[in-house]
Amino acid sequence: MTTSSSHHIVVLDGRPLNPGDLSWAPLRQWGTVDIYPATTPDLVIERARQADIVLTNKVVFSAPVIAALPQLRYIGVCATGYNTIDLAAASRADIVVTNAPDYSTQSVAQLVFAHLLNICNHPDHYARLNRSGRWSESPDFCYYDLPSIELQGKVMGIVGLGHIGQAVARIALALGMSVVALTSKPADRLPAGVRAVSLDQLLSESDVISLHCPLTPDNHHLINASTLARLKPGAILINTARGALVDQDAVAQALADRRLSAYAADVMEQEPPAADTPLLRSPHAYITPHVAWATVQARQRLLDICLDNVRAYLDGHPIHQVNS
Repeated sequence: MTTSSSHHIVVLDGRPLNPGDLSWAPLRQWGTVDIYPATTPDLVIERARQADIVLTNKVVFSAPVIAALPQLRYIGVCATGYNTIDLAAASRADIVVTNAPDYSTQSVAQLVFAHLLNICNHPDHYARLNRSGRWSESPDFCYYDLPSIELQGKVMGIVGLGHIGQAVARIALALGMSVVALTSKPADRLPAGVRAVSLDQLLSESDVISLHCPLTPDNHHLINASTLARLKPGAILINTARGALVDQDAVAQALADRRLSAYAADVMEQEPPAADTPLLRSPHAYITPHVAWATVQARQRLLDICLDNVRAYLDGHPIHQVNS
């Protein structure tokens, strides 16, 4: 492989990673660069036809798309998940595919607790009321119209104990919570203070459940009407992992029935969600638009990893390769 400036690099959907506050300039050391904020499926082949290097996030590279791009030699996924790429087809075409692991761990864990603390202490609720004069009109030095929850002594149940799950566990322990986890890690590899339990135990014991596992065929709709019925009454559910881990209609019903006291999510099954999605209208659902990863620090880290991946590929020693 060569690091000469003879390559044609195309960024197909660069806007989520870099809406304008970061720099793509380092890519130009390796050749010509075309950067598109977004690319619809009908434009993928046209825009990538002359490229030997493509960077993408959510653009789908199916087997037919890959077959139509004979010059393509490298696909850099600017995300941790790479389910948008047909890896078998890429391997048959001798295309290296890489991803960007572990760039957003702290940012995602931070949003988990931004959601949880908002649910428990309601700062947004009170700030909005006070903008319209509510505190100024109070006959007392304070007012509160929603119950607040102290997290010390509560049980945090974590589904999936990878980098993000472990970061969430550390914060929960620092807040005085007990932590249980559904994990494949053996007992001698569990972080201090974390106890491994079965799914049934996690559902019945946890005051707060936070999802941090990858989506697989086996855990699609892991949270459904049946599992929700086994929750500790009044539990809080948080999903910053994958939308399809949760049956959204079942969650909406559990919120309406108050079996679930609150649902916080940064991911949905369909993104963006349809305007008539019931959870968007629930007063007990707190939905953010897939922004946990998007702190400027995490995005810069992601861009740096993507650049390192390209550099390593051009040096002939790919890193973070996800196909063989």
